Amino acid sequence: MHPKTAALGVIKAQPPLNSEPAAANNTAELSHEFRLANGRLARRLRQEKAENELGSGQFSALGVLYVHGPLTLTELSEFERVTPPSMTRTVKCLVDAGLVARTDSTLDGRKIVLRTTDAASEMMTETRKRRDAWLVQRVAQLSPAQRSTLADATIIMKELADS
Repeated sequence: MHPKTAALGVIKAQPPLNSEPAAANNTAELSHEFRLANGRLARRLRQEKAENELGSGQFSALGVLYVHGPLTLTELSEFERVTPPSMTRTVKCLVDAGLVARTDSTLDGRKIVLRTTDAASEMMTETRKRRDAWLVQRVAQLSPAQRSTLADATIIMKELADS
């Protein structure tokens, strides 16, 4: 078990409510069910955010800048897996909202570096607190075995996301 998730607890596993054991034996069905559940959880967590009118793409790009620090437009586009023209439109909205600032690169004067503003940092901190609080309440209601399973699944999900 990963050290950061070890604190979640370890005891024997219980199947979740409405589990479909057949899905675990069928890779395609398991993949489908996992995708649906992951999407629903992601949508639910997105609801727990600081008050703002950002679209999900804008909020995601802002989150990348907040977590990874200053980036060029190309780097941000690669992180978000979108084209630079699409990211240009997203960044323009964030700059207009006062959440992202453009500065000249100290390494290459031809490049512009994007960074979050103090307002963006406050928004991201508030959103993180809301999402974490919502999820902590739900995870606390799980049995120790379910928390252990979730800890193991978290590691697997990170591996899938990074593949």
